[in-house]
Amino acid sequence: MSSQDDLKRAVARAALEFIAPGTVIGIGTGSTVDCFVDALGESGIRLAGAVSSSERTAARLRALGVALVDCNDVDGLPVYIDGADEIDPGFRMIKGGGAALTREKIVAAISARFVCIADASKRVPVLGRFPLPVEVIPMARRQVMRELATLGGDPVWREAVVTDNGNIIIDVRGLSIVDPKAMESRINQIVGVVTNGLFAARGADVLLLGMSSGVQELRPE
Repeated sequence: MSSQDDLKRAVARAALEFIAPGTVIGIGTGSTVDCFVDALGESGIRLAGAVSSSERTAARLRALGVALVDCNDVDGLPVYIDGADEIDPGFRMIKGGGAALTREKIVAAISARFVCIADASKRVPVLGRFPLPVEVIPMARRQVMRELATLGGDPVWREAVVTDNGNIIIDVRGLSIVDPKAMESRINQIVGVVTNGLFAARGADVLLLGMSSGVQELRPE
């Protein structure tokens, strides 16, 4: 059976098929995306540029000589490549384990196609086993944690983590999210929340799932 790292590299290579040379694309954050950036460098595909969802990914792209494009300088992107911490049968996701969820949502919002690259362990019947990250304005931490507790989860401050936007992350453990779109909207209405890691209003369009038998290309029904 392939190791998890092998599966990540396999889906990363498969994602290259969705990239048209000479275009500007969106690129996310995380260990699977790191594999995609490596595969992009090895492929010889020449991009016009990339909009990155994090400083971490930006540094890797810069090292490859890929031009970084400001999100405000494009009206849209043909494709966004990113991973997920969990993805359900409706292609709704939990993201933000790497604390880049807000920028990831912004890049996803301007992209025509969201290609999610993940290994089989990330596919779940119901979201919530992975703690739900919430990006919060620092002064609102205790207020937001009180509100999040009313949703039935256990909010925990991810101490010593500061997002690229200068905010903090609260992880909500113990949720079973049967209506991700409603939960996403409810949490975003809490004063002091920047956004949360539910990608339900804008889910994935394609899932490249790494399995021991190979990469499966899946689309929502």
